[in-house]
Amino acid sequence: MKITKFNQSCLLVETKGKRILIDAGNIGYTDEMLEKYWTNIDIILVTHKHRDHCLADVINKIIERDNAKLYTTSEVIATHNFSNVNKIVEGDFFYINDIKIEVVKAVHGFLTPMKEAGAEVKENVGYIIDDGKTRLYCTSDTINFNNNYKCDVLAMPFNGNGLTLGLVEGIGFIKDIAPKLVLPIHLQHPNPVMNPNTDILKETLEKENISYKILNVFEYIDI
Repeated sequence: MKITKFNQSCLLVETKGKRILIDAGNIGYTDEMLEKYWTNIDIILVTHKHRDHCLADVINKIIERDNAKLYTTSEVIATHNFSNVNKIVEGDFFYINDIKIEVVKAVHGFLTPMKEAGAEVKENVGYIIDDGKTRLYCTSDTINFNNNYKCDVLAMPFNGNGLTLGLVEGIGFIKDIAPKLVLPIHLQHPNPVMNPNTDILKETLEKENISYKILNVFEYIDI
């Protein structure tokens, strides 16, 4: 499994000849991504409606160009205008050939200004991609919750601010799931207050003996 990191929470997963694009959003977007990197896409997964996870006009272009299949929630569908979409809910699973994709729970945090802006997320999901050798769990923007999910690679945020897992609860989340590798995501918000302190993040993960890799934008890792 090859995992390429793009801005914020966007990942491109390549395995068994298939290309799966997760949470293609607006932060840091350039046409080069669409034309050079986000090509020959088979599946598009969107976790929730926020534009830093769902750049609808670009996703529509990928669907039209590549005949890609989009999977997302009813709230995303109601918010954005898609030309073709498959509605999913927590607990669903589906296959692309013999790659299993599980739709799992995610709980987006809430800040009062979100209500007035219509940005409150009422339906949010994560995804576990299982190619038979590696299980990759992308949490979405989520606060802590009780679960029994297991994976080899865990892609998760650490920015906290009441919206996602912070460092303290994030460490507990990791230890409960016990992945072999953690990939911190949601690191490129234009407002620096919304991003974790990477030095403290690294120091804490190392102190807790947690294996991690902070990928730069356009950097990839083979698992």
